[in-house]
Amino acid sequence: MGDAAGIGPEVIVSALEVVAAEAQFKPIVIGDLRRLKQAQKILKTKKKLVSVHSVDSALFEEDQINVLDLNLLPQNLAWGEISPIAGHAAYEYIAKASELALEKKVHAICTAPLNKAALHAAGHIFPGHSELLAHLTNTPEISMMLVSEKLKVIHVTTHMGLIDSVNKIEPSLVERTIRRGNEALIRAGYKNPKIGVCGINPHAGEGGLFGYGEEAQKIEPAIQKARDSGIDVVGPLPADTLFFLAVRGDFDLVVAMYHDQGHSPIKVMGIEAGVNITVGLPVVRTSVDHGTAFDIAGKGIADSRSMSEAIRQAVVMASR
Repeated sequence: MGDAAGIGPEVIVSALEVVAAEAQFKPIVIGDLRRLKQAQKILKTKKKLVSVHSVDSALFEEDQINVLDLNLLPQNLAWGEISPIAGHAAYEYIAKASELALEKKVHAICTAPLNKAALHAAGHIFPGHSELLAHLTNTPEISMMLVSEKLKVIHVTTHMGLIDSVNKIEPSLVERTIRRGNEALIRAGYKNPKIGVCGINPHAGEGGLFGYGEEAQKIEPAIQKARDSGIDVVGPLPADTLFFLAVRGDFDLVVAMYHDQGHSPIKVMGIEAGVNITVGLPVVRTSVDHGTAFDIAGKGIADSRSMSEAIRQAVVMASR
């Protein structure tokens, strides 16, 4: 359910009204029944919210939404405010989801947004859901992939400063990211994905004119190794040109070097329908491509399309 002070409860209730009618899956919400009922009252949705004690005890009826109620929130939790109580609850929701997924009791995890400040205020020091999931599943390395209708991007580095990102990028990390992206697309149904890799500097270094040879040192050896193993990958290419080509359809996937290089084009394409997929986990995990939106939480105006699409992507990936 993510951070209960944000729009998570609203987009979940709203999305399940739509997606449950069109996709073959059995959803269980891990969160707080009371908060979901509050969201439902704001939205005036119709499905009945039912508390279940376990996945095995859930009855999947068309007119109801099953909730594994951890009951961690006070009734008067404010909307749109940082709360360590909500931050701790968000941690417990994802911890429970990870436990169920590792036990094979659920086939995929789809997450509503959490608030990093609230998470930290509760004593859980993680940059975000992805890193927390990696910790909970004992996964040494993961990649973030963002997916929209016309563009898919996987990131070599994500939640760190730009200088730290450049320092962290090295050939083996780039190669592993290319391979994870290729495997994820094959799992999604692409037979031979065509992958383009961004440079770090403007114009991908312009043959050494910009930067300090990062493209030649950090990226080109990785591309060559991946290509030698049969992956259809090219680069490093100037990021501004590559994203245009990818949207045009020339590439199935873009490998971005750092957070904003990959996030910005995706969000320009439409944040309301983007999906965040964590690649490399032992479980399927998708998420919305937006934050907790405290400024509109509790007002009944949150756009649930990203949550709906994240659920659809989880169903497809789990099925494959």
